[in-house]
Amino acid sequence: MTLARKMLSCVKEYELIKQGKSTRFITVQDFCKYNGFSRQNFLKAYRRYQNEGTSESLLPQKRGPKYKTRRTDISIENKVIALRRKGNNRYEINVILKQELKEFAPSPSCIYNICKRYGLNKLKKQQKQVRRKIIMERAGELAHIDCHHLSKGITIKDYPKLYLVAVVDGYSRIAWAEVIEDIKSVTVMFSVLRCFNMISNRYKIQFEAVMTDNGAEFGSGKEANNKMDNPFERMLYEMGIKHKYTRPYRPQTNGKVERFWKTLNEDMLEDACYENIEDLRNELLEYLIYYNEHRPHQGLEGKMPIDFIPECNRIT
Repeated sequence: MTLARKMLSCVKEYELIKQGKSTRFITVQDFCKYNGFSRQNFLKAYRRYQNEGTSESLLPQKRGPKYKTRRTDISIENKVIALRRKGNNRYEINVILKQELKEFAPSPSCIYNICKRYGLNKLKKQQKQVRRKIIMERAGELAHIDCHHLSKGITIKDYPKLYLVAVVDGYSRIAWAEVIEDIKSVTVMFSVLRCFNMISNRYKIQFEAVMTDNGAEFGSGKEANNKMDNPFERMLYEMGIKHKYTRPYRPQTNGKVERFWKTLNEDMLEDACYENIEDLRNELLEYLIYYNEHRPHQGLEGKMPIDFIPECNRIT
């Protein structure tokens, strides 16, 4: 049975439930649980079907992540190009356009992308930034690690809970993340280990220390006095990696991974809906390649992490 035919069958069953005539289900909740999808997403599809009346309207309306389709209006691009040809850098262009366009002015990173598309991104020597405000001095000196709860409705198929766990190098901003279904310490440990391996194999970065919050999954709380019994702490011990904690109630201490969550949400998660956890994982993999190897970072003076890596010192 195709997905469209299955959804049509579900619509008929749903309408019987609402009329109290279904012989299979008493409640809509039981119906959604049996079919394995979120009530919220099914009702969205049902309302589309009522408005449009076509079987196609019942199929997942995956809007997809914004980072794949984002493009500045051509009239704004022309303004950027004109200002760039006068010798302004992306920060100066941003300030100038804010006076005219207000909240619609492109960000410095967006201006960089526009200039790159038109071959105008190479700055003159006197325009180059020679300083970079950064605390870490070497790639791998400190990894920022965190878990992030995903909101209901991120997938068509319903799951009790979904989380992301991410590892971000504090110097190069190289990041890797995984989708997990719980934040038990052993689950987080294996996920972080896979992230370590991916970063090591693909980007040749080894970590000397990590920073996490004070969550139980990272060995704090009840297990703080028996760290060798905590899977995450034991993994760090066996790998010779130091563990640093953020100050309580101060998430900004782990600001680089918090910034990563914000960027990921804006680029990939916000307003997007994925069919199931496998679909979400595949999209996340594509995004991580984009984030590390194609997306300029303002914190790296417009460089992409993949371009910044060859220049930086490393933990050896």
